Amino acid sequence: MHWLIDGYNVIRRDADLRAAESAGLEAGRAALIRLVAAAARGTPDRFTVVFDGAHPRGRDPVPGQVEVLFSRPPRKADDVLVELARRPGPGGAVVVSSDRAVQSAARRAKCAVVDAESFLARLDADRAPRDEDEKDEGDDDGRPRPKRGNPRRVSRKARDTRRALDRLGRRE
Repeated sequence: MHWLIDGYNVIRRDADLRAAESAGLEAGRAALIRLVAAAARGTPDRFTVVFDGAHPRGRDPVPGQVEVLFSRPPRKADDVLVELARRPGPGGAVVVSSDRAVQSAARRAKCAVVDAESFLARLDADRAPRDEDEKDEGDDDGRPRPKRGNPRRVSRKARDTRRALDRLGRRE
């Protein structure tokens, strides 16, 4: 499975990563990459972290299963994530972002979607989602949808998200 991570979106959803970023963008990026690299060690999955902006000169690539990409202006990281989601490769892809536009595009590309808070909570069992109101409950355009199927069964989106998070396993 290929994990596509919206770098700055994830950083800004976590107090520890935001604190690291306050020392500088490079420090925030490094803190996130260390966190993702630790998760990558326990799984055969590939991880791609996408950041806005140009690649800083003189930086070495991250070894292992974590790839770091920078969007080149005028493109944004969201554009790169959507492009990568449309060509997931074998095993499928999981898009990690709390940005509703990115989530919608990823779902249209048949990718599993995990919000940043759930991703961070899974990486560190001590963390919990920060604000339940910020979570995306799906593509709700305000119109009521007819209910179908077993009312006790979890939605397909929720099952895909849970399956993706279970691949990471609990960090203890």
